[in-house]
Amino acid sequence: MQGIGLFYAGKGVTVTVLIFIAGVAWVQQWTRLPTAMEGVLLLGLALLLAYRRYWHLCLLVTGAIWASAYGAWCLTDRLADELQGKDLAVQGYIVSIPKQTENRTGFDFKLTNTVPGVPSKLRLNWYYPSQPIKAGQAWEMTVRLKKPHGRSNPGSFDYEAWLFANRIGATGYVRSKPEPRPIDATFSVNRYLALSRQAVSDRLDNVLPDSGQLGVIKALTIGSQNLISRRQWEVFRLTGIVHLMVISGAHIGLVAAGIFLMVRWLWVRTGVLAVSPQNIAAVCAWLAALCYAALAGFSVPAQRAVLMLAVGLWALVLQRNIAVTRGLLIALLVVVVFDPLALLSHGFWLSFSAVALLFYVSAGRLGRAGYWRRVGKLHLSMAIGLSPLLLLFFQQISVAAPLANSVAVPLIGLLVMPLCLLAGGMLFCWPALAYYLLWLVERLLQCLGWFLQQLADWPLASLSLAAPPWYAVILATIGVMLLLAPKGMPCRYLGTFLLLPLFFVKIEKPGYGEFWFTLLDVGQGLAAVVQTERHALVFDTGARYSQQSDMGETVVLPFLRHRNVTTLDGLVISHGDNDHSGGAASVLAAMPVSALYSSVPEWAGRPGGLYCQAGQGWHWDGVDFKMLSPGTEPFGGENDNSCVLQISNATHRLLLTGDIQQSAEQWLVAQYGPALASSVLVAPHHGSKTSSSAGFLRQVQPEWVLIPAGYKNRFGFPHATVMRRYEALHITSFSSAEAGAISLKTNGADMKVELARKRFKRYWMD
Repeated sequence: MQGIGLFYAGKGVTVTVLIFIAGVAWVQQWTRLPTAMEGVLLLGLALLLAYRRYWHLCLLVTGAIWASAYGAWCLTDRLADELQGKDLAVQGYIVSIPKQTENRTGFDFKLTNTVPGVPSKLRLNWYYPSQPIKAGQAWEMTVRLKKPHGRSNPGSFDYEAWLFANRIGATGYVRSKPEPRPIDATFSVNRYLALSRQAVSDRLDNVLPDSGQLGVIKALTIGSQNLISRRQWEVFRLTGIVHLMVISGAHIGLVAAGIFLMVRWLWVRTGVLAVSPQNIAAVCAWLAALCYAALAGFSVPAQRAVLMLAVGLWALVLQRNIAVTRGLLIALLVVVVFDPLALLSHGFWLSFSAVALLFYVSAGRLGRAGYWRRVGKLHLSMAIGLSPLLLLFFQQISVAAPLANSVAVPLIGLLVMPLCLLAGGMLFCWPALAYYLLWLVERLLQCLGWFLQQLADWPLASLSLAAPPWYAVILATIGVMLLLAPKGMPCRYLGTFLLLPLFFVKIEKPGYGEFWFTLLDVGQGLAAVVQTERHALVFDTGARYSQQSDMGETVVLPFLRHRNVTTLDGLVISHGDNDHSGGAASVLAAMPVSALYSSVPEWAGRPGGLYCQAGQGWHWDGVDFKMLSPGTEPFGGENDNSCVLQISNATHRLLLTGDIQQSAEQWLVAQYGPALASSVLVAPHHGSKTSSSAGFLRQVQPEWVLIPAGYKNRFGFPHATVMRRYEALHITSFSSAEAGAISLKTNGADMKVELARKRFKRYWMD
């Protein structure tokens, strides 16, 4: 029972901190911030509550006021509307380790000159740069910018919230004319840190130029994950060790502990005892932790670790006994006060929850089991304890995580990471020794990689489940507290039953004869999902941007997991353009597909693949699917050979057209005539002026047209001429660029439309 007592130590302080944070978190759910008058009223309410001594409500409102003020301040550092799409001359330096892909280099850019209406931090792409791009380089360049805008899809990573939380006020690209030129920049701490990180990165590249483990080594040394391959990430995710690839509190704690012990040992041997060896060691340990956190870019876990270390080491210097829970609460409060937007990060919740859980299951327990039993129990407890958050955020948990972490945590924490840091220092003074140290690290990581691969290949290495509702997360949290409580805790095993709602989430599905259609927001491209009562089909998969990134992996699969779709009954790749087929390989690799249709040999020629052919059709759960094109005679252009699919039930029809243009449209009109009539049309070729001809639209007679297009895309889709044509025919249009994912649900004679950006609207979204 001592663990329970320790966990609840300082109950009043705990409640105070958590209520304030609840006020801050409340604001992050608002669709808009208070006006000036509303802000004054909130302040008056807080003062009234304080006067009446309603302290808890006062703290809640105070947290909301602080978060609102901070959010309003951050919104002032964003691109002005009138500057979108214009060429702007800026000066500054590259603040992040650049990420290089086939034809472009991406990086964060910090301005050193003031340009009215231009934010201080930008995220840029430089296509085909004329020279290597490095962190810390100072440039004068011309850029074309747009306001922060992320793809909005249920179940997917919220990139727009991430941009806002990281104070990135605009995104864009570097213009080749006028040619960017290097400049001399004044000294700044951030630029010096960027230069330092880049120097370590360059030396690692020289020592291990072709190593498959270089990405992991860089992640542990300087916090750069750019070179970790997609396959490595997949294995880490399936085995539940992703947290080890992020410089976290455990890493920083090990560095601080090592420095503390070493400095104390050395100081004692100097004989200079006027200053306590313990105090000197504490200062050096904290400075080392601070430097390592800076090298990692001050992520939320790193911030939390440095703050907790500061509290603990300060107590050590003052010879005070501060409860670990009090230290965690202080760190939590400081992080939220200085950065209320940290609550937008999944890492914030997982980091603090993991540490709190570690204290809860470790403190005050009687008896001492063997090492492996303790380690196994600890990792099993962490897997159980974090499962509610992992299912809420990612709809996936790793069954193999306890075993994987039992091996990976000590190997990386006690061997790999210390060797990486030692080698990183030796790169500048003793390169030969650094080479041998890194050679050893590479071999250790290869062995670990083989072990993790075996675990990842298990059929049940991970479980994908639907995102639980809020009440299931609350019940599961209580269940975790009970289940992991010390022996003798009353009703301890009732915790198992409180976890059950996580795994038995009621999934909404279409009824018989109904279909749900979702046009996903994949930027400039097309990906759509169709669901019937017991079947699911994906039509196109968006673009592939690099070996590490495609829309199949980042949008389509997360959406399918969100909808609890585990197998696909059909996958249609309309044609070979990258913006339609780029994510197909990821979808096929991650999910069983019963039937694959395409108009190009690359996909149709695969085992089990079929060429799209007019006349093909199938019937699922009272819903008809009919392939209308291409016919037996192919068109001259690949776009016109796109698969055209019509979906219909008793009252509604939907027409998917790929990238067909006017030639194919005319053929469809001549071939099918009135049978083309559809309630909903997915705009051909993203609303290009070479498609959506007047004759085709008059024959289809859609009530709604859905336009798959990228926000402020360089092609200007949808074209103004086409939009005027829609308006003239009284067709209601929705664009994924403005609406995010567009979901349609049939219900008898009705069809309900849901726009993701409207449903998930937050105050930082335009």
